Amino acid sequence: MSYQSAVASMFALGHELAHTPSHKFDLAHMRVLLAAMNHPERTFPSVLIAGTNGKGSTAATLASILRASNLKTALYTSPHLMRINERIRINGAAIADDDFAALHAQVDDLAERLVGHGDLPWHPSFFEMMTAIAFSYFAREKVDIAVLEVGMGGRLDATNVVEPLVSVITDISLDHQKFLGNTVADIAREKVGIIRPGGVVVTLPQQPAANDVIGNTILDLDAAGVSAVPFVPPVSPASPESRVPSPEQNQAPRYRYPLSVMGKEILVETPLMGRHQLRNVALAIAAAEQLGKERFTGITPESIERGIRETRWPGRFHVLPSEKGRPEIVLDVAHNPAGAWALRSALSERYGDRPLIFVFGAMRDKAI
Repeated sequence: MSYQSAVASMFALGHELAHTPSHKFDLAHMRVLLAAMNHPERTFPSVLIAGTNGKGSTAATLASILRASNLKTALYTSPHLMRINERIRINGAAIADDDFAALHAQVDDLAERLVGHGDLPWHPSFFEMMTAIAFSYFAREKVDIAVLEVGMGGRLDATNVVEPLVSVITDISLDHQKFLGNTVADIAREKVGIIRPGGVVVTLPQQPAANDVIGNTILDLDAAGVSAVPFVPPVSPASPESRVPSPEQNQAPRYRYPLSVMGKEILVETPLMGRHQLRNVALAIAAAEQLGKERFTGITPESIERGIRETRWPGRFHVLPSEKGRPEIVLDVAHNPAGAWALRSALSERYGDRPLIFVFGAMRDKAI
């Protein structure tokens, strides 16, 4: 099967949630598929990241830190911006077209056989297929660790078949209510499904309803709760001393501030724009510190500092400078009310009261 045919076959399954019936969300089916694949997800350690906003930014920052620590690092995120391959990366490089096509053919053939034998009631969904392909690729390439972003929710998400070394929960707010519930507490109950009994969970204080669910779950499961509060910067990002020009033309100014990490002061310099991003950076630092304590001695204050500085995560307040009569353009993937407020704050910080033209597109399930 060619790469183009593989991608067409994937999208024929129904892209993301637009055509995904609720009965598709069942971890038992994902486990049947992975068992038939000899459980690739068990061949590498992982970090699992859930939340409403900030999952991708946290995952990208953490993966960059792990790469800077000389670990062969896998990163699985969703959705993609330009090409489906972006979702599956090792050391920053997206899976090659030929590898994607070959692994898709293997997983698809196996899924068809499982359906034919009655082991699966229907073909795996788009996201289940993507996740199985990613796990197979990471296992084949013998990665040292995989950073996995939950697609939606957590409890029944296809990624939640792993046994993570660390679970991370980013900010929780309203989104995907059709699938996850109509209140922040309902949605939080789905997110905390990634916490394991006796496991480690990294998070930050947030809305009271979410805090209650997270805290009670940590107590009920006898998990170790780790707060990333010590890594939230002590200075305002809007202050002159914390803003420095970016070396890249198409990025907003970086934030720069000192932090004590693993007993040593480092200078955090992140290219991620917006006050909200500093919470995501803090979560990534806290998760990296935990991984350093638990297993990976190569994670050091220096590698954390370097990894943050080298993070690349396009589409998050991504500034395209004006040229040849075209105005400056900001690209951002804000797609729910909380994301829109964060975008508004970042726009105000950069442009003040300057008039802006706003172009907005969204899927039908969003709170337009």
